[in-house]
Amino acid sequence: MGETMSKRLKLHLGGEAEMEERAFANPFPDYEAATGALLAAGAAEETGCVRPPATTDEPGLPFHQDGKIIHNLIRRIQTKIKDLLQQMEEGLKTADPHDCSAYTGWTGIALLYLQLYRVTCDQTYLLRSLDYVKRTLRNLNGRRVTFLCGDAGPLAVGAVIYHKLRSDCESQECITKLLQLQRAVVCQESDLPDELLYGRAGYLYALLYLNTEIGPGTVCESAIKEVVNAIIESGKTLSREERKTERCPLLYQWHRKQYVGAAHGMAGIYYMLMQPAAKVDQETLTEMVKPSIDYVRHKKFRSGNYPSSLSNETDRLVHWCHGAPGVIHMLMQAYKVFKEEKYLKEAMECSDVIWQRGLLRKGYGICHGTAGNGYSFLSLYRLTQDKKYLYRACKAWLALFTFSPMSWDQRRHGFQHLNLTLRRGIKRLTTSVNRTHPDPILPDLLDPLMGFAGSPAAQPAGGMLSSTS
Repeated sequence: MGETMSKRLKLHLGGEAEMEERAFANPFPDYEAATGALLAAGAAEETGCVRPPATTDEPGLPFHQDGKIIHNLIRRIQTKIKDLLQQMEEGLKTADPHDCSAYTGWTGIALLYLQLYRVTCDQTYLLRSLDYVKRTLRNLNGRRVTFLCGDAGPLAVGAVIYHKLRSDCESQECITKLLQLQRAVVCQESDLPDELLYGRAGYLYALLYLNTEIGPGTVCESAIKEVVNAIIESGKTLSREERKTERCPLLYQWHRKQYVGAAHGMAGIYYMLMQPAAKVDQETLTEMVKPSIDYVRHKKFRSGNYPSSLSNETDRLVHWCHGAPGVIHMLMQAYKVFKEEKYLKEAMECSDVIWQRGLLRKGYGICHGTAGNGYSFLSLYRLTQDKKYLYRACKAWLALFTFSPMSWDQRRHGFQHLNLTLRRGIKRLTTSVNRTHPDPILPDLLDPLMGFAGSPAAQPAGGMLSSTS
């Protein structure tokens, strides 16, 4: 039987060992158990029973009844952000001078300081952001076109920083150079993929980012439409070639593999096509995007997780790039667009998978780390206002620093890996718990352009890092 055993059965028999290898066991009680313990403690006090002294590990709620984070947790976050900034700046002394990307390079640092400027209103951070983005703008290589991994990221971020500094000529120069990349993006004869990290969806992200940050019309609607049409035509073409037109009208692949997740796969592409600012017409959304999403939904594992690709039957990865933490954003956006409960229900199932298996040993990062997984809880809380998901988000943040730094696989990847993942993850730490609604002005590297869906106004920035807090 051993030689012919299916992948699914092998995974079922060895699933617990596999999970232990890839993720820490979640040490926290879930929201219902935590609230139940608090209610029981309150009842004991009312009846006059002596309650044992509280310990630091006692399960409690990290927020008040109105959803505001408790002061003690805010102070811990403030301290940790300052510590991480010091670690990051030290690590940057030996960082790759040629990595200009938003994903792992200098543009990511510029984005970090831009976000610190938003939170604190301290002009020093904006000027530091400018210093880093200038470095990237001098070293554009023209090899890639996306926001996260290509020239579109430095150009878009540079345009925004210059705009905030009222340097309109420099801002416009960045925008012009960004739009000059478009010809290569929309060419159907090119080998450019459609996914978010390296493909057309990643370039579309940059265009919508500018319209969010600088203002509607910064990038004209016709330019956005041209990119959207290229993505749609590419998906239709592959669907015909694979004879899946009826089941999956928009099919995509990267390196000849039909990936599912947010980074390289269909979840990220469909998510971008569902953005209201992308202006995809309702017929295309209903007749092409929706059935394609449903096709991907039906590939879900019994666990509630999703495969890394359509051909992969192994239920292993619980990352933003591959698995439920990325697919959840597609499902939430589908619920907003199509108003069908099945999408919200399956997003909640993704959340359960992440809670059980998402405290990753691999690192702190957004793409394949605990920060990225924890952010999905914030997105779901924002959508549902169910405090269960705010609770999970807070506990995921605590889990990042509960375990020894050496537990984060440093022996295998070394300090450079930790430094890179810190750079990816620290951008979320600046706002992830301070605001119960993520800032709708800043498109996030995880849940991009979420403000376009009519989100509530951002809460006041309120000095999470201020010295008077």
